[in-house]
Amino acid sequence: MSLIQPSSRSKQKSSQKSSARRTENNRIYAHPLPIIFAEPSEPSFLRKTLHFLGVSASDILNPHCQGVLDVATRSVWVLDMKDAMILWQRGFFGKGDLSRSEPSWLARQINARKLAKQGEIRVMTSEEVTAKRRAERKQFKLDRAKAMAAATAEAEAAFQQGRIVSTVYAADGTRMIPSAATWKPKDGTQPDQDPPRVEEDEEDEEEPMVNVEHLQLTLQEAFFLLWNFDCLSISNPDGDTLTLLQIWNAFQNVHIPCPTLAPMIDPPQHRRFDNPFLVNYAIYHHYRSFGWIVKSGIKFCVDYLLYKRGPIFSHAEFAIVVCPVYEDPADQDGSPFELNNASPFSWSWLSTINRVNSQVQKTLILSYVTIPARSRVSQDILSSPACFAHYTVREVVLRRFIPARMRD
Repeated sequence: MSLIQPSSRSKQKSSQKSSARRTENNRIYAHPLPIIFAEPSEPSFLRKTLHFLGVSASDILNPHCQGVLDVATRSVWVLDMKDAMILWQRGFFGKGDLSRSEPSWLARQINARKLAKQGEIRVMTSEEVTAKRRAERKQFKLDRAKAMAAATAEAEAAFQQGRIVSTVYAADGTRMIPSAATWKPKDGTQPDQDPPRVEEDEEDEEEPMVNVEHLQLTLQEAFFLLWNFDCLSISNPDGDTLTLLQIWNAFQNVHIPCPTLAPMIDPPQHRRFDNPFLVNYAIYHHYRSFGWIVKSGIKFCVDYLLYKRGPIFSHAEFAIVVCPVYEDPADQDGSPFELNNASPFSWSWLSTINRVNSQVQKTLILSYVTIPARSRVSQDILSSPACFAHYTVREVVLRRFIPARMRD
């Protein structure tokens, strides 16, 4: 046990910072969806009567965001940062194309400019916090290895001289080998170097930064916002707004080889239930309808990650692997699409995926989506989103069995 205990004042200060940060996040991300049901400050007699009868008379605030379909990346770009922050802060839709999640490229550039100046306080972004923690963790391991080598050498020398020394605590009572609870990172500044001097006659003029980042929505996220809430309008690169039917056709044609990068708004030549857009949207809509925040899971070798409230509040608890299942196996033989995990996978692959997600405290879920048989369901139903009623989703939870931990 370490002899150095954090003071009550430092604990209280850390708790206050954590509480303030949590309160601020709850305020910023208070709305789970882009649309808001607002109650008037002074409701009229009619509104009070409707509320008494159990009828909601709230005002619906719809942001009506704008997006552009990009066929090359199979995504929808939201170029207006005001719309981008609305979609991110109200449901965590999309990601910044120059950021890990939240569009923060401009904030990082401003922080980098402020860092060049001495004595200015700045707020770090999530990417900068992660990079700082990784650097501190690496430095801690190096310091611990040096301390262990020094303690070992001193113990060997004392043994040869017949002395008994402690390899844990030094003479002043501090730990010879630092622990994660007592180690503190060293200041990265170099006092030997003088800060750069700025001549008095030099004008401190800075060019304004232009935000070149945009929010990138997957096809599933874009169609979910468009079809369910009508809070997103999608246009082609020329600026022409697309109708719901044109978007329905374009999203399916994205997965069909085409010599041009322009959106194909005509109906697909051969409509199929195993179109990758339809299969993935069935899974996405399934979990979104239950209140989960669904994000890409490519970092952990899975298709999706499920968050309770969002990546700002906690880590994902579940990792989803989409496993398409053909109701009629004959449909798979003549399909032009090669769906991932449609064929039986090996046990080594499954064990690898399960081990990766177990190490990061995530539960692996195999989501089997049943593709309707073409012989049972008419192809005409694929002309509208009503076809999703014929898809079914079943889950199988996998857990890595560890005999030493799960005996009880």
